[in-house]
Amino acid sequence: MAFEFFDNNATTPLSEASRKAMVEAEATSWLNPSSPYRAGAKVRVQIDLARETLANAIGTSPSRVIFNSGATEGNNAVFSHWSQKLPRASRIGVSPTEHASVLESAEHYFKGRIVWLPLTPNGSVDVDAIDFSELSAISVMAANNETGILNPWRAIAAGCRDEGIPYHCDASQWLGKLSSVDLGSCDYVTGCAHKFGGPKGMGFLVLPAEGASAIKIQFGGSQEMGARAGTENVAGIFGLVAALEASPKAGSASARDCFETALMERLPECEIVGAGGERLWNTSGVVLPKFENVRWIRALEKRGFLVSTGSACISGKPSGSPVLEAMGYDGDAIRRFVRISSSDATSPVSWGDLLNALVLSYEDLNNSSNADSGVVISH
Repeated sequence: MAFEFFDNNATTPLSEASRKAMVEAEATSWLNPSSPYRAGAKVRVQIDLARETLANAIGTSPSRVIFNSGATEGNNAVFSHWSQKLPRASRIGVSPTEHASVLESAEHYFKGRIVWLPLTPNGSVDVDAIDFSELSAISVMAANNETGILNPWRAIAAGCRDEGIPYHCDASQWLGKLSSVDLGSCDYVTGCAHKFGGPKGMGFLVLPAEGASAIKIQFGGSQEMGARAGTENVAGIFGLVAALEASPKAGSASARDCFETALMERLPECEIVGAGGERLWNTSGVVLPKFENVRWIRALEKRGFLVSTGSACISGKPSGSPVLEAMGYDGDAIRRFVRISSSDATSPVSWGDLLNALVLSYEDLNNSSNADSGVVISH
């Protein structure tokens, strides 16, 4: 069955540019980059060129860029590193709306020493309310994976720089959707390729100015400037860089905004999460009427539309979304939340078709609920 994919914040299809780069790498650059002969050294040079291309895209130097398996690995590595390098009594500031790989890493390494950063009414981190002087490090994502809400990461980076404390920014959702040229102003940046048309299991970590010498992620080899041992995924590296180069890095929210306006007219019981603030142009987080989100998702899938309940990493957890909980939503609203996330190729027609599918699904769910309760509706 063909379907319309509206879950691009969970993953994206492999772009043609990434596919081509990976196929070519497997055919011509398959040798081990650490081999002593010239043919292997040529692959090493190609990796260094890819590292330079990525560094230029985020406004930093190649010596700060480490290739890895993705943002989850990078996020874990940052908190592990901080736990070893920061003073024992250090308190770190963390946004309560972070991805699970940040929240769980922070709790594991800094339990009892986390300062949960305050949010604005729109759900972004309130930079004006941060007391930088009481913290030894800060972790705030650039764009939220569930709601699309944008955080003032440039201002946070500046505040950390003024106070002389490290700042980690998970840029997984920002990359490929908005301009990344200022990300180098953050001390640590994490990203993963499959969020912007690259391969799964491929990502990167940007380190502070001292570069790879600042961290030891894996032992057993000199790869990645000695920071992360293990033979490099050459095809994955080339696929990541090609995907980022080919990504739009900008987009129009007009089709999404028209969808939301029409949705509120046709299903006024809905609520758009973060509607009053800045959000990713492709993301609409909606609290839908009456029925639990899993029922909505199944009803929509029957009509050929794929949406999600939020982060794929918390899917199925009984507690639901910590993001919405941190924003003050109660359990009932959280259970009715769905995330809709498009790509730059999603047409206004597709947004309109999704709107109609939501309205029809609401009718289906109502009819099913009435049938289950034995209610007879006369016409």
